[in-house]
Amino acid sequence: MNHPWRNRDAEFKPAQLAAAARCGLSVPPTVITNNPDQARQFADTHRPVIYKPLRETDYLDETGHALTVWIDEVSVDSIGDGVAHTAHLFQQRVNKVADIRMTVVGRRLFPVRIDGSPCVDWRRHYEALRYRLLDAPPDVAKGVHAYLDAFRLTFGAFDFGLDAEGRWWFYECNPNGQWAWFPDPITRQITAAIADQLHNPPGATR
Repeated sequence: MNHPWRNRDAEFKPAQLAAAARCGLSVPPTVITNNPDQARQFADTHRPVIYKPLRETDYLDETGHALTVWIDEVSVDSIGDGVAHTAHLFQQRVNKVADIRMTVVGRRLFPVRIDGSPCVDWRRHYEALRYRLLDAPPDVAKGVHAYLDAFRLTFGAFDFGLDAEGRWWFYECNPNGQWAWFPDPITRQITAAIADQLHNPPGATR
């Protein structure tokens, strides 16, 4: 649904985090660095801290099978000097009670609360997950629309962490994210919204 160039621009995680903050979304303390000492200092100051890759790249085992770098917690002692080889993203772990995947199609929001994950990265245990559509707080909805406008996107799949105080913490936005694994009642609504958007794009005339 997005222009490929808009997807390319919006996939860059540093730009995502900066845009989210400008648009009023809550972003956990984050550092992007290839300095091992800076990474260790950040992890010590903001513990607990997680690590996540800056972008999705090919990652294969010795047999050629694709692997995934899961988002996981890291300790100060686990941050080695190998960090110096390339930039790494470290972020304070949100003390979350649930995850939220919000699929946005045009001006329509489909925030889904995800419960049941025993891990930091809920993608590791799909069989344990429970899904429920909910309403986005007005300030989050406003920030999400501003974010999409900033990148000139029509579609986005946002990931948030929900803390015990009800605050939504922005993790990232995949401009070409998946959505059809949701239970059928949710998937049908998103499918219909995408069909409507493609059939009646903004500015279209008849």
